[in-house]
Amino acid sequence: MNEPEIIGLLTAADRDAFLSGLGAKGPVTLGRYVDGTAIWLVTGYQESVTALTDPRFSSDLARQSKVDVAAAAGLPADVAPYLMSTLGAYDPPDHTRLRRLVSRAFTPRRVELLRPRIQEIVDTLLDGLGGGGDLIEGFAYPLPIQVICELLGVPDDDRDTWRAWAADLSAPDLTRVASGARGLVGYMAGLIADKRTSAGDDLLSALVRVQEDDGDRLGEKELIAMAISILVAGHETTVGLVSQSVWLLLTHPGLMRELRADPGLIPSAVEEFLRYTGPAEIAVMRYTREPVELGGVTLPEGEAVQVVYAAANRDPRRFDGPDLIELGRADNAHLGFGHGIHYCLGAALARAEAQIALRSLLDRFPGLALAVPAAEITWQPGMKRALSALPVRT
Repeated sequence: MNEPEIIGLLTAADRDAFLSGLGAKGPVTLGRYVDGTAIWLVTGYQESVTALTDPRFSSDLARQSKVDVAAAAGLPADVAPYLMSTLGAYDPPDHTRLRRLVSRAFTPRRVELLRPRIQEIVDTLLDGLGGGGDLIEGFAYPLPIQVICELLGVPDDDRDTWRAWAADLSAPDLTRVASGARGLVGYMAGLIADKRTSAGDDLLSALVRVQEDDGDRLGEKELIAMAISILVAGHETTVGLVSQSVWLLLTHPGLMRELRADPGLIPSAVEEFLRYTGPAEIAVMRYTREPVELGGVTLPEGEAVQVVYAAANRDPRRFDGPDLIELGRADNAHLGFGHGIHYCLGAALARAEAQIALRSLLDRFPGLALAVPAAEITWQPGMKRALSALPVRT
């Protein structure tokens, strides 16, 4: 088959080469989804921005009949609505309403107030990393889990349980996917019920009680879906951002020296890492409301359109030297957090965690290095960019 297959992300040994191959075929090409369904792959930067912002494209699954996204992901019908109804899957005015309700509790001010607590968590985790070990298991994974659980108000004793369910959602065994989905939905419904009777000073309690002047509230299904989305997205992507940023530094000694010499580059370095190896490689599926010309191709009405962030972030028409890592890159409007109305709600939190994590790692461990040859570092199979492990010595 000559058409590029997005399923290649599940099996590619070299993800960068695979994504480069997608981009080389043109900014908009006909491809295949993981279930073999024909979809349009958008890999050009400007074309991606258009697909993400133009109202002729929709995020509503009901606007197309070609791809059964829930079935392809292995989600059973009884819980699929809770896992599929994320903010990214709504159009205005529903999206506007939901985002406004959630944003009232998930504010930049709340993130800024979290910085000292993030630093405390980072310092404690680094205490346990003395001598080395798997940086992901010992640091990059527990950091965002603890932060997002404290932010949402998830009890300490429950974290290992829901972490297992969340891991099941991306398992190759669809039975595990179904089990994980049902576990998360049931757990979150119970936790929300608890918050209604004994609210705390946490995000989930705020979401339960948030109310607009006209009496609008998050519905029960919306609240469960939103809480699961924040819980899962709030830790998985940050794990990838932190671990892959460190991986780049450890495999590019010149970058490590540059960042150590000028720690003031850390904020712009995080943005460059998001562009170069961001954990979110593809967007939530979009669908054409009407025929649309994009990248010299006419897309009929009702077509499924998959924006590939990772390819757009290396479009040479938008970024000078896209395959080079420039820690101080000035013009870096990457799509690592999406674009437009669906821009990641937790972007400020992810940035704060990554910046604090990198600064603290560099300060604490001047001799930080890989504990195995770089060639032995591998990627997990699957739709998200995630390292299997990152063994280090300190």
